[in-house]
Amino acid sequence: MENPCPPDQTATRLVLLTGPSGAGRSTALKALEDIGFEGIDNMPISLVRPLMAAPLDRPLALVLDPRNRDFSVDALLALVADLAELARVNFDLVFLDCSIQTLSQRFSETRRRHPLSPDGAVRDGIELEARLFKPVRLRADVLIETDAMTPHDLRAQVHRLFGDSAGQSMRVQVESFSYKRGIPAGVDLVFDCRFLNNPHWEPPLRGLDGRDARVASFVFNDPRFDGFYRRVHELVESLLPEYAQEGKTQLTIGFGCTGGQHRSVATVEKLANTLAQARWQVSKRHRELERIAAQVVIAGNE
Repeated sequence: MENPCPPDQTATRLVLLTGPSGAGRSTALKALEDIGFEGIDNMPISLVRPLMAAPLDRPLALVLDPRNRDFSVDALLALVADLAELARVNFDLVFLDCSIQTLSQRFSETRRRHPLSPDGAVRDGIELEARLFKPVRLRADVLIETDAMTPHDLRAQVHRLFGDSAGQSMRVQVESFSYKRGIPAGVDLVFDCRFLNNPHWEPPLRGLDGRDARVASFVFNDPRFDGFYRRVHELVESLLPEYAQEGKTQLTIGFGCTGGQHRSVATVEKLANTLAQARWQVSKRHRELERIAAQVVIAGNE
């Protein structure tokens, strides 16, 4: 299998996905969408040229296959030849392939009819598609054979091949919360800050939050904070590349304290800044501060 061509940052990034039914086209398309591509399934070949003539602000992934009535191998190869002549389009033709035996087993398990043999034997359709696609397979820039792949394996492979092409990597969200209101849904890693000294008991700090330098200084000056933060940072730093390698596109790290206003907020701010400096795509969320702000808006409108 060849690696995709390195992207020209000034050109429109395009990935054409094709291959036999059941080989994993839909899974590959969803994986590309996860890393920032705009995906269109079952795209008519006749509409690709007009689409590429329009201004596009995101990389694009298109599935082209015999389900569409205007599909033909000659039309697909002619399109590929045209795209190769366009300097402003940086594209790869990706062919997802699978053995006839494996495809037969997959169709048997899902009890689907084959699109090229809707009223006949599934194997007839599989064999016809294999013959039809032979010249496309030979022309492909990237060949992915999915016989031994699970959907997870295929997604991970697509992320490895095209993650940089989309200008995307795994996104990290660091979130603060109050344990009194429960751990937020969807958090992957959770750390408890309740053992740290609580600014709530300091009257000058009670009405502030962890984004304020005075509160942050109080939290960070707790003798236990440096060891806690260092270990958390080391753990997160070691895990992020592993999650990204496995194809995860979003990781949420939660820090909780009693009220979700001081200790967890200050820690989130510090870790988010550290990860941003390490060039991770980071966003921050302070759940309880958002709730307080929303209540203030509602009260002001009453």
